[in-house]
This record gives sequence, structure tokens and C-alpha cells, in this order.
Amino acid sequence: MNDVAAGLTRWLVRAVLFVAGVVLFLSLLAAALLLGLVWALRTLWARLSGHPSVPWVMRFDPRDSWSAVYRSQARKTSGRSAADVNSPAKPGRRMHVLPGADEVVDVQPRAPL
Repeated sequence: MNDVAAGLTRWLVRAVLFVAGVVLFLSLLAAALLLGLVWALRTLWARLSGHPSVPWVMRFDPRDSWSAVYRSQARKTSGRSAADVNSPAKPGRRMHVLPGADEVVDVQPRAPL
């Protein structure tokens, strides 16, 4: 009797997982088809109305991130005086020689800022 119950449970779990996989696949397929349909209708409308068909793009400019870093750094250092900025750094937790630095021969060593 235990073998029959274990077998039925095993098949029931397999069936539930299979149905869940089919539902997930069909929902992703429906979303992709809907997106394709919207894209095709948008292109068709652009052609019918005489407008250029502009592709969907993710508007991301790497310069925005770069300038954001510099703006935040400028805010952090704006409270310091010019003498503090130009003075050499005090040795601390982060000021140490990197491993393998003595093997580098193509640069001129200089004091840290």
C-alpha cells in the first residue's frame, strides 16, 4: 500500500510541476506575442501616417553616470580647504603597497597624494 501511495504522490508532483512549466511557458509566449503585435501595429501606424518608424531604445547615456560621480565627489571635497586637498595623504588603512607592485618596471614611482 505504501508503494502505491508513494507512486501516486510522485506522479502527482510530476504532473503539477509539468502543468506549472506549461503555464509559465505559455504566459511568456503570450507576452512575447503581445509585444510583437504592439510593435507591428506601431510600425504599421507609422507607415500609414507617414512618420518615420523609430525603434524602441533604452535611453542610457554613460556620460550621465560619469558626471554624477564627479558631482558627488565635488560635493564631498567642497568642504575641504585648498591646503587640505594639496597636502599629502596620511597613511591609514587604505594606504599600502599593492601585491606585485615591486615587479612593475615601466612606470616612475612617486609619492602618494
